[in-house]
Amino acid sequence: MPIQSSLSSQRAKHSAAPVAMDTQNDGRSFKEIRQDCLQRQVLFEDPDFPADDSALFYSKSPPLAFEWKRPGELCDNPRFVVGDANRTDICQGQLGDCWLLAATASLTLQKKNLARVVPRDQEFDNSYAGVFHFQFWQHNKWLDVVVDDRLPTVRNKLVMLHSASNNEFWSALLEKAYAKLHGSYESLKGGSTMEAMEDFTGGVGEMYETKSAPKKLFTIMKKALDRSSMMGCSIDISSSAESEAQTSSGLVKGHAYSITGLEEVNCRGRKVQLIRIRNPWGTVEWNGPWSDSSKEWSQVDKADKDRILKHSDDGEFWMEFEDFKSNYDKVEICNLTPDSLVENTPHHWEVSWFEGNWIRGSTAGGCRNYIDTFWTNPQFKLTLEDTDDDDDVCSVVIALMQKNRRLLRKEGMDMETIGFAVYEAPDDVDQLGKDFFRYNGSKARSRTYVNVREVSERFTLPPGNYLVVPTTFQPHHEADFLIRVFSEKKATPPMPSSPDEETEEEKGLRRLFDQLSGSDQAISARELQQMLNGVLSRRKEVKFDGLTLNTCHSIINLMDVDNTGQLEFQEFKVFWEKMKKWIMLFLSFDTDRSGKMSSYELRIALKAAGMQLNSKLLQLLGLRFADENFDIDFDDYLTCIVRLENMFRVFQGLDTKKSGKVNMNIMQVNMNL
Repeated sequence: MPIQSSLSSQRAKHSAAPVAMDTQNDGRSFKEIRQDCLQRQVLFEDPDFPADDSALFYSKSPPLAFEWKRPGELCDNPRFVVGDANRTDICQGQLGDCWLLAATASLTLQKKNLARVVPRDQEFDNSYAGVFHFQFWQHNKWLDVVVDDRLPTVRNKLVMLHSASNNEFWSALLEKAYAKLHGSYESLKGGSTMEAMEDFTGGVGEMYETKSAPKKLFTIMKKALDRSSMMGCSIDISSSAESEAQTSSGLVKGHAYSITGLEEVNCRGRKVQLIRIRNPWGTVEWNGPWSDSSKEWSQVDKADKDRILKHSDDGEFWMEFEDFKSNYDKVEICNLTPDSLVENTPHHWEVSWFEGNWIRGSTAGGCRNYIDTFWTNPQFKLTLEDTDDDDDVCSVVIALMQKNRRLLRKEGMDMETIGFAVYEAPDDVDQLGKDFFRYNGSKARSRTYVNVREVSERFTLPPGNYLVVPTTFQPHHEADFLIRVFSEKKATPPMPSSPDEETEEEKGLRRLFDQLSGSDQAISARELQQMLNGVLSRRKEVKFDGLTLNTCHSIINLMDVDNTGQLEFQEFKVFWEKMKKWIMLFLSFDTDRSGKMSSYELRIALKAAGMQLNSKLLQLLGLRFADENFDIDFDDYLTCIVRLENMFRVFQGLDTKKSGKVNMNIMQVNMNL
């Protein structure tokens, strides 16, 4: 069914594979680099990812003296791939990136996907120039990542990912390219298998808890393999001390495994469901029933045994599916399309995406526990129109992904705890306010908030308008994100009430104006400052330390229509009508009468004042006017709103096709951003 929203959209199935973007800083492609090196008869040295300690670690010095060597310095006959690339080519080194290796092992089972990630237009032959390339999916784009072939070694041995064959190097070079994508090898330490599986396919992930999974979990996983999905599994840990601790049965806790096969075999006249799992270490296997040398294999039909069993200590083993569910806790499945694994009919899917950010003081509102700021999170409209075939509901998969968190580890950042909620949206609404979320529950939401790169859920919803609200768990946490919405087949607060009748104090404005203006019947910025501070200080509901001279200059710039640099009373009178409205808006958000309003409320206050701004400008305003607690005092609030009024007045005379760019440039100059 079609999705109607402001999101970018494309067909998720049966579309031509997009061309990967070149990522080298100098703009050159892999072929251009290789041709240049061949002509100059030199081997490529990657200036974007130099072979030094910075490529290895960002938080510490290397524990050993690493030497960077090319494959030709490590063996006599280096090959990119020996025979076919397969899961035995992946043996873990000293880096704790078993999650990446488990995904790589699964990738080798899918030859079409493997050929995209690991292009075969490279080899140690006449075309060799010390340069290789790999392709990864990142945030809805395919990227072509180039690396040189200098690899970290100790005593002439590879210390990171390597192949069981000493002269095969595709897997080691793939790990280096993935490390470059994320800034360093150290950035790959620890992670979710799903993360790499999605980067290898652009697919959408689903996770099952084995202890609470559907009864047909075996069928679901079998169907996933038949559809070329990639799968991994792991055992939970209760503390960091259990990480990679080995159990008596040969399984490793807190460790990522690949799922490489599912079979049903005949054993003494009954059907037994088996699952094949691989440890990326290339060793340490399950030693229970159905392990390589167990007695159970002697009771299996010879045809089945010969077809599926290999006697080798390669880290791969079989176990009965019930034992698998008892011992493992999580199954991660990366599907190439969002087709449900509990149905038999493939569907056509539309995928839409939205990129945004959570910015402190502006759009980082946190989860619904923080109701005062929750509504400030980015919101986008989703319209589901056509129901699924033979049903009266719409199927939709929503996936929220935080961006570039591994790359930011060197700056002290890591995965945020994220989630999302889906609300039924009123018609013709652009941005929903606090009261809506206070009194309306969500129609769907992510099961939990978790600190992984992506959370995704599958829903069935009635046709209608919905609002998707992505959030971090706590407010004020910053991150960039991507939302993908897969489907088969637009929020404003009420304007404030009218201001109260003019008080006796306000009726005295003319008398005060006349006293300050003198014979010229106009007031300067300093006289305006004196007048406004005097009047406002007597209004007990407005708590502030006084307006600055800069604010009063801004007011005169706005209201001085005859360009005298002063305000006449008629000009001041027009301003005071605006001022009363702005005061009322401020007070509606300064609920504790502290003299400050939350910067998260700025969007709704400006909108109520008739100013519609995009998220980028709102973020800039928050950075410019909010204090360290994300609050804006009355003087800064007034300066902001007056300058915006001035900007909008200027833009009214501009060509609308050009006003967006001029708007940004003028605003940055006038607000000293």
